Amino acid sequence: MSARLPTVAVVGFPNVGKSTLVNRLAGGREAVTHTEPGVTRDRKRVPCEWNGTAFELLDTGGIDFQDQAELARDVQRQARLGIAEADVVMLVTDARAGVRAGDAELAKTLRGGGTPVLVVANKVDRPGDEHLTAEFHKLGLGEPFAVSATHGLGSGDLLDRTVELLGDRAEAKSGEGPTRVAVVGRPNVGKSSLVNAFLDADRVIVSERAGTTRDAIDTELEVDGRPLVLVDTAGLRRRSKVAGTVDYYAQLRSERAVERADVVLVVCDAREGVTAEDLRVAELAMRAGCATLLALNKWDVTATDIDDARARVERKLRLRPAVVTCSALRGRNVANLLPAALRLADRAAERIPTPELNRFVADLVAKTPPPARRGRRLRLYYAAQVEVRPPRIAIQVNDRRLLVRNWAYHLENRLRESYGLEGVPLIIDFVPHSGRRGRA
Repeated sequence: MSARLPTVAVVGFPNVGKSTLVNRLAGGREAVTHTEPGVTRDRKRVPCEWNGTAFELLDTGGIDFQDQAELARDVQRQARLGIAEADVVMLVTDARAGVRAGDAELAKTLRGGGTPVLVVANKVDRPGDEHLTAEFHKLGLGEPFAVSATHGLGSGDLLDRTVELLGDRAEAKSGEGPTRVAVVGRPNVGKSSLVNAFLDADRVIVSERAGTTRDAIDTELEVDGRPLVLVDTAGLRRRSKVAGTVDYYAQLRSERAVERADVVLVVCDAREGVTAEDLRVAELAMRAGCATLLALNKWDVTATDIDDARARVERKLRLRPAVVTCSALRGRNVANLLPAALRLADRAAERIPTPELNRFVADLVAKTPPPARRGRRLRLYYAAQVEVRPPRIAIQVNDRRLLVRNWAYHLENRLRESYGLEGVPLIIDFVPHSGRRGRA
């Protein structure tokens, strides 16, 4: 996977100067600023560099938990997403206004998040006003930084501390990294037990109580001589069920872990089989472009029909991921799961030679021609793989409007069968051969 810069989320109550601060720290005017509160609504990434360390500032909309308007809730959701994916959070406050109820409520949320937080007392426009920051100690997040986003007072000290907190993260995120395998699933299906079984150690807390894991925990190890990062995640629920709780941020961190993974191991409870919620979790991984493998854990205490589970997965999931059984408690088949995940990662990184791919397409068309549409038939001229991780194939055609969806699925399924791509995301682009552009 490509390298990703560390992220610093800039959050706070509306109209405290977050976007102005982002522009000051980044040395530009990337973020829109205005005296009217609520101008910033979506998250905006702004590149920043200080003393040779590169990172991204994430400008967010103002968070006012008391505002229940639909737009305000959307802005709050975007800000929460920013907090969840950040390596460091800057909580920006208005030093002239003092600590407001919204500041205290947001600080309470951030204290339970596990991410380093810097309190920025903004609008200290004169050195003589630095005493205004004393009140912000009551937020319980450490020494506040006196800053003037408008005039630049204190911005250097704030950046120095930010880079200090990002040091290890910046180093870890530089260059090509090891294969990342995220262990995901519903609450209490045995994800942490499985991670501990992989490591043969109590690396993460295991409890019968659902929701014990609240953060994505990375562990580095080697499998067959290859470096691998194993990520244990909090149980994934529907967001509506965890809104407004600390589990909401755990949920977002789990989703972020999926987005950063090469392979996702979806853990299911074998006593229940593959449920609709398990399929939803697998679809989340697939939409993120991750290779996917389903593991029926707790196999030692169930008589679930494995053939029925595999047939259900094949019917419901386009990627057709493999379904395997295991028992974290007894160690059954645990040793085979991570090598299988590495094989999936390798398949997602492989290229099909262009001549071979074109022979495959020609043979498929000869055996099963595309159905006619409007009296005309789709013609396929040339195919080539243009990307990996996940594989992306471009096929030149005469008119995309002649493409029949079921035949496109047939092509995709035959590709999976022929090249061992079950469980690997596969993107097929049907590109007009001439200047005409139809719709698939």
